[in-house]
Amino acid sequence: MYIKLCSAVLDGLNIHHIEVEVDIQNGLPNFVIVGLPDMMVREARDRVMAAVKNSDFAFPVKKITINLAPAFIRKDGSGIDLPMALGILASTAQVQSEEIRSYFFFGELSLNGEVRPVRGLLPMLIQLLKNNVTRVVVPYANRYEACLIKGLLVYPVKNLKQLVAFLNGEEKLLPFENDIAILPQKETFGETDFSDVKGQETAKRAMEISAAGYHNIILVGSPGSGKTMLAKRLPTIMPEMNFDEVLETTQLYSVCGLLSENKYLISERVFRSPHSSISDAGLIGGSSNPKPGEVSLAHNGILFLDELPEFKRSTLELLRQPLGEREVTISRAACSATYPANFLLVAACNPCPCGYYFDSFRHCSCSPLQIKHYMGKLSGPLLDRIDLQLEVNRLSPEELVSAPQGDSSIQIKEKVWRAWGIQRSRFQGRKIRYNSGMQRREIEKYCRIDAESGKLLSSCVETMGLSARAYDKILKISRTIADLADSDRIQLEHVAEAVQYRIFDRKVWF
Repeated sequence: MYIKLCSAVLDGLNIHHIEVEVDIQNGLPNFVIVGLPDMMVREARDRVMAAVKNSDFAFPVKKITINLAPAFIRKDGSGIDLPMALGILASTAQVQSEEIRSYFFFGELSLNGEVRPVRGLLPMLIQLLKNNVTRVVVPYANRYEACLIKGLLVYPVKNLKQLVAFLNGEEKLLPFENDIAILPQKETFGETDFSDVKGQETAKRAMEISAAGYHNIILVGSPGSGKTMLAKRLPTIMPEMNFDEVLETTQLYSVCGLLSENKYLISERVFRSPHSSISDAGLIGGSSNPKPGEVSLAHNGILFLDELPEFKRSTLELLRQPLGEREVTISRAACSATYPANFLLVAACNPCPCGYYFDSFRHCSCSPLQIKHYMGKLSGPLLDRIDLQLEVNRLSPEELVSAPQGDSSIQIKEKVWRAWGIQRSRFQGRKIRYNSGMQRREIEKYCRIDAESGKLLSSCVETMGLSARAYDKILKISRTIADLADSDRIQLEHVAEAVQYRIFDRKVWF
């Protein structure tokens, strides 16, 4: 007997509809899965067989052929286990339902028939809703994740036996609806606050500008100068994500299998801080079936790279595409995938191997050649893509013993929020969200400067040897500074402040 059920597999953040065709004929006992399955799908044969038997159903001792159509699409993952088992039961008349073809089924089967959660369910359901699919059966552990998509009838099941009883009309199963009152609470960042930071007024101002315009930033300073402390407080001054941004970020975590029943929604801007030993695939994404890396997991949030020169140079060079295009494309022989990577890069490093090249209180023991070799790990094209570059000096003894002073995170956040409001109005109807995303046309329209400011910039181009990209970044930073000052026009003082945040263009190491 022949029967066909519906499911889907992921291709990046897109999906392919899969028809699970089950045919059972008389003949020597055999169980074959065709249609370009990967190893995980081929192993489903043993999982499905054990799950059916251990759920007290009869497994046919016949020739079983399962085709996953269309055959030219590679199928991976364990989410097709459930429709394959259900197809076998329907082909042997153990499931008798005319509506079985109107559902999409997802779920991995354990050997005892339990339905386990699957990765990437959220992006699949978003695409299915766009394709006018209305009813889906999902694992019980994925129920909260699935119900984020309004307009779908979501039926969560715990095991194969429960699903069969529901389809046969023996058990009532209502669509799951999540009460907004039980949505997970937003994460907090503990007691971290900018008011805890002593001194470092210039650095705190740079962090405010970074958050206000979504400008990448690098902090260079001695050990103990507060670089990491400042970086970890940056999320506390960034406005909350809207629901579209929440869904974008949550989809990526779903693909990586990082969601759970207790944490099924990424509602706060993430702060990712990978170790310097990370591989290329870990940072950018990869494997035979491309999965998101740290740059995508930091989407709509912050990617913090501490001790930047300790990363492999080849790994750092891979950042150039996502920094410029706000997405990353991973190509493999069998397939390719594109993931969003709109993150705010925050980097920190010492100015030399010993760390005390800039220090006023301790002598540097490094030779000029050692310093040049150490900082030479950071290529010019990479540094050119980092908007704000500043030196963070160690505190004086008087500053160390004094009480912390300065604005709190809430006060700074209010200023950042106002600047974001100005940018939303400015770029309404465009794909651009922040000043850092402006291209040449927007720069010419929104970053006009007067003659005096133009003269200052011309002088900087001549003396500092600014590239065209660095020139544009200074203009964009100036626009953000003007927004923070609630100024319609970019003034001379805004440009002068922006120029101060380009220490690598001043060649202080060479």
